[in-house]
Amino acid sequence: MVEIGQLVRPLHAYCSTEMKIILSHAYFLEEDPKELQIMKPYPPLGLLYVSAYLEQSGIDHEVYDSTFSNKVKWMQIVAAQQPDVIALYTNLMTKVRLIEMIAELRSLDGLSKTKIVLGGPDVTYNLEDYLQHGADFLVVGEGEETFKELIDQLKGEERFEDVDGLAFTNKKGQKTINQARVKIKKVDELPLPNRKRIDLTHYLKAWRDNHGKSTLNISTQRGCPYTCKWCSTAVYGKSYRRRSPQLVVDEIEHLIQEYDVDALWFVDDVFTVSHKWLKAFSEEMQSRNIRIPFECITRAERMNEEVILQLKSAGCFRIWIGAESGSQRIIDLMDRQVNIGAVSEMMNLTNKHGIETGTFIMVGYPTETVEDIDLTINYLKEANPDLFTITVAYPIKGTGLYEQIKSKITVQHDWAKSTDRQIEFERTYSRRFYDFAVRRIVNEVNYHKQKIEGKSWSKRAMIFKLKSEVSHFQMKRLLG
Repeated sequence: MVEIGQLVRPLHAYCSTEMKIILSHAYFLEEDPKELQIMKPYPPLGLLYVSAYLEQSGIDHEVYDSTFSNKVKWMQIVAAQQPDVIALYTNLMTKVRLIEMIAELRSLDGLSKTKIVLGGPDVTYNLEDYLQHGADFLVVGEGEETFKELIDQLKGEERFEDVDGLAFTNKKGQKTINQARVKIKKVDELPLPNRKRIDLTHYLKAWRDNHGKSTLNISTQRGCPYTCKWCSTAVYGKSYRRRSPQLVVDEIEHLIQEYDVDALWFVDDVFTVSHKWLKAFSEEMQSRNIRIPFECITRAERMNEEVILQLKSAGCFRIWIGAESGSQRIIDLMDRQVNIGAVSEMMNLTNKHGIETGTFIMVGYPTETVEDIDLTINYLKEANPDLFTITVAYPIKGTGLYEQIKSKITVQHDWAKSTDRQIEFERTYSRRFYDFAVRRIVNEVNYHKQKIEGKSWSKRAMIFKLKSEVSHFQMKRLLG
């Protein structure tokens, strides 16, 4: 963590007429008990891309990474700097804290004229709410060009209506939403994330101390061409734009040389969506004699044995293959466009070639039944992923799922004090039922793993089985 004294500029800097701009976010690791237990933090790539674009455009600014700090120190830093503009990234995880911080910023001496700019996935479908809660400007969609043009207008004629992708309250007090910004097509022309602007040693140390190796995140593409109803495309949209394999490997080489990183996490939605790109990437890695452990996410229908071998040759040690359910009926309702049998097949083939597998599971999707949940348990046993995550479905505004259930919402809390995760709607069963369903799935599948390892009578296996049966009993009790 960079301490306050290191962040505050020398006294003479306050005499500068240059606009003072801060880029930051509202995520504090110390407030996230689950992540404190997992300890796999990643740098804020989105902010670092915007920072790099500003730097390339000759716009002076600071980046304050809040991850290893806390709200008190964060407020002290901002109060000391008294920026002209503070731009904050917001998402479901940080929204409530961010709204609190905006209110506190507005009460601080010396910040009455500070312009507060928000961007990120949660902004797009909550424009009026964010403007009503203290934001001066909202960057909708990709942030680089819109934010740069906003800064130009703040320094110049203040013709904010000319900035595509911007929402704001005009001088008459009217909420104004400009036309959407055209997505950046030539992503190869974007500069690399400005990682030197933050102290990466904290991330590297957290990984090494807790997992024995350092890991950094990297992005190769923007957008996703698929139409899963529960997935938000608020920033990059339903598109597919990708950096060239050569530039991606350039970045990998830089991360190895500059930070001595041990492994990588590719944040792309579907890493193997283009077999042509993947082949070129694999060949580029081999031609430079680079092989670094990495994990990625993909879809079963964009995999085959050749793809698996190409991933392995580049260093892939784990592939996350999405399924969301073991019920083909539910998968089709999600518009996942994948066959559950193909997912299991690719899981097994991936494991056969010595690469770990992971998958994502969602319960509580509209119309899901006990039978569908049983199918999910059977799928996980058959596919036998090394890891799986599980969540109860929630409707993010702007998604097909939200549009489907919005007339059936039963609980919607105060917007400023809650997130879309807390929206409740009419499901097949009660929310309590799905809490027990999650426990049943996790423990039943973990028991199965012990069983196939020949440890079905071990203490650990028995605990899993007992928890599974208790959860199953509670599910039946709630059904009456």
